[in-house]
Amino acid sequence: MHGSHDHGHVAVDAKNETRMGIAALITGAFMLIELAGGIVANSLALIADAGHMLTDFASLTLAWFAFRLARRPADWKRTYGFDRFQVLVAFTNGLALFVIAAWIVYEAIDRLIAGEAHVAGGIMVVIGVAGLLVNIVSFLLLRGADRENLNIRGAALHVLGDLLGSVAALAAGAVIVLTGWTPIDPILSMVVALIILRSGWFVVSESAHILLEGAPQELDTREIAPDIVGNVPGVDEVHHVHVWSITQSRRMATLHAVIGDENEIDTVVQGVKARLKEKFNLDHATVEIERCRCADEADEHNRASA
Repeated sequence: MHGSHDHGHVAVDAKNETRMGIAALITGAFMLIELAGGIVANSLALIADAGHMLTDFASLTLAWFAFRLARRPADWKRTYGFDRFQVLVAFTNGLALFVIAAWIVYEAIDRLIAGEAHVAGGIMVVIGVAGLLVNIVSFLLLRGADRENLNIRGAALHVLGDLLGSVAALAAGAVIVLTGWTPIDPILSMVVALIILRSGWFVVSESAHILLEGAPQELDTREIAPDIVGNVPGVDEVHHVHVWSITQSRRMATLHAVIGDENEIDTVVQGVKARLKEKFNLDHATVEIERCRCADEADEHNRASA
């Protein structure tokens, strides 16, 4: 069972890795084109989006590297392997989104205060259309990967921010061409920054929850003990329940189960693990069997007596 699960996990990660690598290459190549176009057109929307794409290129490359690193087997120093590196990358990407959004807002406000500046709307439209197509391709690549993977979601949000930046640049260019009103450029840049900020918050909060060993969001750990006592024969009490995640898809659990008949240890352990899998989708569990007194509490009692 574990063998097939691991095989499927590796296949999914290989697919994610390939799509992430292609998206990184596309993003990096167009970033140079957009930066040049933004400088020539004197467009903050284009320059801001190019800066975003630069960070995205670095983030996508790092995310690609995270998938490659996660292939490495566990060793005596890292007994859970390297899977959590993906979550660390997602957390870093989310923080990078905050920095990008703050820089865009600062530059936009500075430009609005300084007054109107010449912006080549025609160049903005051309670059905006090209950027929109490039970002759509990258976004579809990542959408076709494992959407539940936090690393993929973080990267997809970066690309989505780029896509919105291209839409803003295209819209600003069209307004400037048609009306000559240049403040639309920094104004739309700030709108994109707010969208980026919101996306970054979701990535940071979810990845931080995993890094802090929090229980899966949809799981109420208070339900586990009474459920096992009520549904697994031979279990009198359950305590010291701990649930956390290595990644979104790798969940771990430990608990202590008090039983009355020590001859039923194997049956009880199998029953507890089956119930955890069936009811709570926890397929990696460590069950400590006890009789009468909790081993941890006994150790504390002995230390106090000494």
